[in-house]
Amino acid sequence: MSEEMNLEVENAYNEGDRVNGIVTKIEDKSVTVEISGAPFDGVIPISELSSLHIEKASDAVVEGDKLELIIMKIEEENYVLSKRKVDAEDAWDSLEENYNNKKTIETEVKDVVKGGLVVDLGVRGFIPASLVEDHFVESFDDYKGRTMTFKIVEMDKDKNRLILSHRAVIQEEKESKKGEIMEGLKEGQVLEGTVQRLAAFGAFVDLGGVDGLVHISQLSHEHVEKVSDVLKEGDKVNVKVLSVDRDSERISLSIKETLPGPWEEIEVKAPKGAKLEGTVKRIVSYGAFVELFPGVEGLVHISRISHDHIGTPEEVLKEGQKIEVKVLEVNPIERRLSLSIKDLVEKEDSNSYGDYEMPEEASGFSMGDVIGDQLKRFTE
Repeated sequence: MSEEMNLEVENAYNEGDRVNGIVTKIEDKSVTVEISGAPFDGVIPISELSSLHIEKASDAVVEGDKLELIIMKIEEENYVLSKRKVDAEDAWDSLEENYNNKKTIETEVKDVVKGGLVVDLGVRGFIPASLVEDHFVESFDDYKGRTMTFKIVEMDKDKNRLILSHRAVIQEEKESKKGEIMEGLKEGQVLEGTVQRLAAFGAFVDLGGVDGLVHISQLSHEHVEKVSDVLKEGDKVNVKVLSVDRDSERISLSIKETLPGPWEEIEVKAPKGAKLEGTVKRIVSYGAFVELFPGVEGLVHISRISHDHIGTPEEVLKEGQKIEVKVLEVNPIERRLSLSIKDLVEKEDSNSYGDYEMPEEASGFSMGDVIGDQLKRFTE
């Protein structure tokens, strides 16, 4: 071969050119590649094999792999090549298109590092811990090797900076699902939900992508002091839809209305003639309301409080007092119970003479003794 032809072959490739090569030899820190049409082989340093840090060259390629490479430098009978730069150049074009069109990217998590996750998209992509999920994750150890979907939230080719988010994908899916659920909700529906979080005024229940509020007054037929007394996060509950405000995306729910009412089967729980214990809840001028069961009160009319005449119920009763009552009448339709206290108390016996009462024990004389003395005076 003439000197001119040798020079032409040697100058067939220049720095910056893309070439195709086949891996012929792999060492710990480099890879040897046979380049088609080139007078000598090329070498890929381990740092130029991947955008990610690798310990051994064999972690990135195997013998026989066909690679597209860029010539970084031409040394004496050797080309210094880069696979990383080819991957990056090709990747940035595709990544920019995804970013501009807000497309998602599905890829495998290559590594878990301090502060987040790392993926290989031709360039190194980083997912900060705060952008992995929409909830707190204590450990990301089991995320390595997992295939996940991401959205690009920040990219800078000049700085080789690519930030991704899986959380954004989750939130977008939830928003889409939320709209569908909101459209399908109707007042009166009974659904199953999961208690998402508790507040002083009630509980937020997840209906499968959208939260609704169960006000504390709608938790139970009984009075509830604290929401945590009856619910905890994660509880599965049945709820009834009270109202849906699609403009403000507010859903009002009730657990109470899915539970048996306190007046159901009241004729079984408080049959006529039954003797029951209750608590005086309210005192009014015409009697006292006594709670027999949570949410069930009956009236003891003032005339049924005592055998003795009383001017006001307060003379005998006080709110919060525990008492026994007799059921006189049950009206489940009107939710009314008529009760009596005095029907459980025997009337005290007394001896009377006209309007004058004289207990024998108190006077020491019997009525016979008194009348007998009077008759004796007339016969003498």
